[in-house]
Amino acid sequence: MLQLLRIRNLAIIEELELELGPGLNVVSGETGAGKSILIAALKLVLGEPGGAGLVRTGAQKAEVEALFDLSDDPNARDRLAAEGIPCDADELVVRRVVHASGRTRAYLGGSLATAGQLARLAAGLVDISSQHQHQTLTDSTCHLTYLDAFAELHPQREAVAQAFGALLRCRKALEEAESAVRERAQREDLLKLQLDEIERLDPKAGEIDELSSEIERLRHADRLVRVANTAQLALYTADRSLCGQLAALLRPVTDAGRLDPALGRLSERLDSARLELEEAARDLSIYAADLDLDPARFQAMEDRHQALRRLCRKHGCDLEGVLAFRAAAAEELLALGDAEGRVLEREQEHDKAQAAARVVADRLSAARKAAATRLGDAITAELASLGMGGARVLVEVAPLGAEGELALDGARLTATGIDRVEFLIAPNPGESPRPLAQVASGGELSRSLLALKRVLAGVGPVGTYVFDEVDTGVGGAVAEVIGQKLAQVARHHQVLSISHQPQVCVYADHHFHVRKVVKAGRTFSKVGLLDENGRQVEIARMLGGIEVGEAARDAARALLAGAGR
Repeated sequence: MLQLLRIRNLAIIEELELELGPGLNVVSGETGAGKSILIAALKLVLGEPGGAGLVRTGAQKAEVEALFDLSDDPNARDRLAAEGIPCDADELVVRRVVHASGRTRAYLGGSLATAGQLARLAAGLVDISSQHQHQTLTDSTCHLTYLDAFAELHPQREAVAQAFGALLRCRKALEEAESAVRERAQREDLLKLQLDEIERLDPKAGEIDELSSEIERLRHADRLVRVANTAQLALYTADRSLCGQLAALLRPVTDAGRLDPALGRLSERLDSARLELEEAARDLSIYAADLDLDPARFQAMEDRHQALRRLCRKHGCDLEGVLAFRAAAAEELLALGDAEGRVLEREQEHDKAQAAARVVADRLSAARKAAATRLGDAITAELASLGMGGARVLVEVAPLGAEGELALDGARLTATGIDRVEFLIAPNPGESPRPLAQVASGGELSRSLLALKRVLAGVGPVGTYVFDEVDTGVGGAVAEVIGQKLAQVARHHQVLSISHQPQVCVYADHHFHVRKVVKAGRTFSKVGLLDENGRQVEIARMLGGIEVGEAARDAARALLAGAGR
């Protein structure tokens, strides 16, 4: 809902603030007072191009600000959130600045936005019935949604959306299975080549670390043998080895130990040390003898170590990763052998999903065609009450073109079904129905849209409807019916109507008056909210002309009383 419209230096408006309320808001005033500028201001905040000609003479720039209440419009809040536009407390401020140079700036919620982004995100906030602009009901892409809402087909539409999603998933799975068959030979060759290379080496977990340690040991084998032999000689083999000297020392200590048990225990410790040294000497001898100095074995170990490292680099991982790849590749190789079987299985699943989608899509299409006649008749009846008794509305339901990925019996399937819907109108008898967007007469278009909106009053997603002189060119009785229709639409949507007809203005919940003032050779436009007395005076003026007599006041009071009833 549009809560506030603030305008500065736009055409003849120097500064104006219009605070709208729920229900029917009517703006009246003499021709040229500036009513159309309100529409121009709204179009600016909805993303239409601006121009230097809109800037008031002598001003550097024109500004328009609009405050919207989005508490009842979750779709708009979701669109803004997806773009990262702040929407505090369910309120959105849209601001448009037009400089005298013609350059424009747009702001959404305080953030800079392009005109295209503004038009996209503001779509649905306001629907202006004027000169074919901002009319969602002349946009055939919206007609499908209106028809489904009129016929209460949301459950069937949701079923189609779910079936469509399931069919897309099956289509993707089938394409992947078919792709696997086409690529199987190449993939099999690659996997076999990689597995053969791994199997030839037959690596073991931790083998690279073990080889690194062994290679490092063998690289210093000469030194290790020399050190071991030298130590063994010093301990045991040499003439004056440590073990020999310890044995000679041990004999007198052992003999003396028979005289003193304490010394005997010390002799036992010396004997234990001698035995430990002799054992170490034997181990050193075995170590030196066992250390393989064979150059061929050393080269073989280095070659294997390098081959394992190359394998790891090729797969971009460590040896454990190579072993994991071997297991996964072997499993995939087995699975590739059954690729044709999986294609057949996916084809069966796809055919089943396609059949299910066909059933729900055909059911939804049939329901739409049945509802289309009722909707067309309802809109035609509304047009008759609006003085267009010769007009006829046709709601056309036709299959979507078969171009695209998913087709059912010659029609393209989408998440919304297999149909396209368009509202067609023949304004006069004998004329062929044409799309609403091609209706030439502005008055006919406005009344056609009013009829559509009256029938779909509780359906449309738009928060605010604007009717710019929808009552142009009609007589008193039709004007009164138009006022009633606007009031009925205003029960479901906020409505702003620019009107010249008193029979329309009397149905307003909020009546604003636009007047033109000339000061010091400059023209100013002023807008004010009328109280009850002001409404009587304005409606009397519309009925009686410049001079408002008592008879005109009586007629105005009667009109207001009749509208109240």
